[in-house]
Amino acid sequence: MLSREDNDLLTRVGPGTGMGQLMRRFWMPVLLSREIAEPDCTPVRVRLLGEPLIAFRDTEGRVGVVDEHCPHRQSSLFFGRNEDCGIRCVYHGWKFDVDGNCTDMPSEPPDSNFKSKVKLTAYPTRELGGVVWAYMGPPEKMGEPPHFEWMHLPAEQQYASRWNQDCNYAQCVEGEIDSAHVSFLHSLVNKRDSNKAALAGAYFAGDRAPKWKVVDTDYGMVLGARRLTEDGQFYWRMNQWYFPFYTMIAPVPGEARSFRMWVPSDDTHTSIICVSYRPDGNVSEREIAGWRRGLSQHAAVIPGTLTPVANRSNNYLIDREMQRTETYSGIIGVRAQDAAMVESAGPIVDRTREHLGTSDTAVIRMRRLLLGAAKALQNGQEPVAATNGGLYAVRSHSTMISEDGDFDAYPEIMAAMRV
Repeated sequence: MLSREDNDLLTRVGPGTGMGQLMRRFWMPVLLSREIAEPDCTPVRVRLLGEPLIAFRDTEGRVGVVDEHCPHRQSSLFFGRNEDCGIRCVYHGWKFDVDGNCTDMPSEPPDSNFKSKVKLTAYPTRELGGVVWAYMGPPEKMGEPPHFEWMHLPAEQQYASRWNQDCNYAQCVEGEIDSAHVSFLHSLVNKRDSNKAALAGAYFAGDRAPKWKVVDTDYGMVLGARRLTEDGQFYWRMNQWYFPFYTMIAPVPGEARSFRMWVPSDDTHTSIICVSYRPDGNVSEREIAGWRRGLSQHAAVIPGTLTPVANRSNNYLIDREMQRTETYSGIIGVRAQDAAMVESAGPIVDRTREHLGTSDTAVIRMRRLLLGAAKALQNGQEPVAATNGGLYAVRSHSTMISEDGDFDAYPEIMAAMRV
């Protein structure tokens, strides 16, 4: 369990908070580039680390991520006109460029210099891998964005989606890095052979209490979970957690890789961006169709929204008959199953009430790393990963070995995780 003070530090991300300050040292994923695909397109509301913002693409294709509220009378620029290289407030016509400069103030006399004294909060942006990124921290601390493998692949080799989840980012990440729950929440209740078909072998169904080995890294940690297989070998699954909220789970053989970003909108809401990709070939139309239906790595959303089809308001479409006879949860889709568990714990989990065991090894370590980094920053120590994007050029991996040894004792396994 955590103390109430540490739980607050872990989960509160708004301006002026310890974790909020830490996260502002990193480049933040904002939304997908295709959400603002065309010059002068409709602006999009986004909320990031408790700040209400809008994203827009100007006439020349540049992307702005700026304060949603006009500095004049605080009206929302979501209703603004995106025209002639700027967003113009429709209340009094004040206009701002992607850097926050006021370029026109028609409600003031022509000889007024007032517009030179007014600036809209605007954050530096980059577009990488089909994602818009923003840097919200001190300008003098700005480093390079992370160098994730999928950022450098052609569009044909990846598929991305975004959806919202109604709880704090930390419990979302904790659900993702908890390897033990796979043997339960995502399993079937039919014969073991059916479980094997569904989970690519008896790795998860046969050994439901994996042995953990966590290795700290400069970018976060490698989360190794070992399971004993039916033939006496050892299946190691090495997942990745990267500062401050990125995860990559090792795929079962034949699956595309998937990478998720658990971006805090505010203390009680999370924006999730998922990228599925194949480093050595194109993703298939069949895969994309399945992802859009929410069958595996992505969530199916209500058209025109970022709200999952299976959500808290409809109890995640749980089917009790299916739960009795087919699946452990009665909920269709890995994303919906995970969301039901982490959202049902509340908007922010009260971690003073927890009772953690060995299966929570990765969860405990992630909390310690984040809390340690936030406290170190408060004492003047900057996070190493925030300014060194090359540290992020690593991937997840799974493999079978015959000896009962830890994965990090094998150079070939460690090498397989480097891009």
